[in-house]
Amino acid sequence: MSRDQGPQVSFEAYVHARNAALSRIAYLLTGDHHLAEDLVQQTLMRVVGRWKRVAAAGDPDAYVRRVLYHQHIDWWKRRRGTVEVPQDGEATSAPDPSDAVVHTVAVRRALARLAPRQRAVLVLRYFEDLTEAQTAEILGISVGTVKSQARDGLARLRTFTGDLTQEVAP
Repeated sequence: MSRDQGPQVSFEAYVHARNAALSRIAYLLTGDHHLAEDLVQQTLMRVVGRWKRVAAAGDPDAYVRRVLYHQHIDWWKRRRGTVEVPQDGEATSAPDPSDAVVHTVAVRRALARLAPRQRAVLVLRYFEDLTEAQTAEILGISVGTVKSQARDGLARLRTFTGDLTQEVAP
């Protein structure tokens, strides 16, 4: 194997190991499986050309997540007027009567109604369990902006989901 193939194999191994996690994050951001797949593919296409340098830096996850979140925000800005967001009462399919499924659908709809940056902050902070500083670094914003976006995003989620959190509490 030549030396030039090393980063490519490393990239393929990375994609194989992290594709499911990246897809979950992308789904949380987009709310749509097909858009999530496209987002991950577009992100990986942007990263592959820089992989040698990214891999040499040590932690490729941080770089790949940053590209993913920025790519999502760019998509949102370009498609701002054309993206349809499910409204209350609109279901794309009949929900399962199970409470867990109903709550999951409600949270997904609420996430879909957030601005991309708020959604990205909430996913990074509460899904990926990153610190405010790590979130700020990935998104290229200040820690104060992370705090305000998280606060405002959570407040909007609460208004969209109503008393859902009280219903879920034991």
